[in-house]
Amino acid sequence: YCLREAIAKVRRPRRLTFEEGPLADWLARELRSCVDELVVCEPRRNSWIARDGDKDDPIDARKLADLYRGGYLKAVHQSESLGRSLLKQQVSLYHDRVKERVRQGNQLVALFRRHGVFVKATHTLQDETWHLCLKQLPKSPVLQQGLTLVRQIYALLRTQEESLRAGLIGLAKQEEPIRRFETLPGMGWIRGVTFYAYIDAPQRFRSKAALWRYSGIGLERRHSGRGPVKTRLSRQGNRRLKNVLLGAAQTAIAQAENAYADKYRHWTQEEGIPAPNARRNVARAIA
Repeated sequence: YCLREAIAKVRRPRRLTFEEGPLADWLARELRSCVDELVVCEPRRNSWIARDGDKDDPIDARKLADLYRGGYLKAVHQSESLGRSLLKQQVSLYHDRVKERVRQGNQLVALFRRHGVFVKATHTLQDETWHLCLKQLPKSPVLQQGLTLVRQIYALLRTQEESLRAGLIGLAKQEEPIRRFETLPGMGWIRGVTFYAYIDAPQRFRSKAALWRYSGIGLERRHSGRGPVKTRLSRQGNRRLKNVLLGAAQTAIAQAENAYADKYRHWTQEEGIPAPNARRNVARAIA
């Protein structure tokens, strides 16, 4: 309310900008109706603010305003609806749980291997296998307590992951675009809802090349003077989108009986394109 009141005192046209951060999504939804233009900008581009000697809130605000007037800010997309924002939040939470579950599983396996016991993390959830593995370890209460703790965390994360996965699939089935994504070879419900949540508004991309760069599967061009034009893989981009598209491409190729697998075979066998480059081409075709 205080922010809206302060903004209302400014004569129109009102233009507001602030940097991307934990509060940016909420602030954008709450303040968008109060201004004529709202720009949530990429803080990594604002090195003039971050690296300058004098730094406090009034100075930073003035510099940010100068960057805005000069057209030097890079806008960061924000979901306009609360529903889309919450869907993206849920997708992110799911992937965080998957990452943490894998980490805890690897830690559990590593702890057993330190004592010469080789077992898969999923097998430790079976009581019979668990007790059999414990019998092969030194008789140490400290060791067993640590292993039991990691196993409990791993089991909890698996339960949370399965619950979140079921919920996401239920949400995905309610969205018509995701139902179409799911029919693509290699995509599936989770990859489909992840792509949908992170892309949000396809019209914000000027071209397919811009979408590919944002997804981490595009190319960057380097050229100076009369020198040769060099291209390289984009080093930035959304890692989750990159994992979704490359994973979908790999699955589609493995399924073999689809148009993407046919393209992959054509590129690798007839045109001699290296397998990683051909897989990336398939990912671009899916996107």
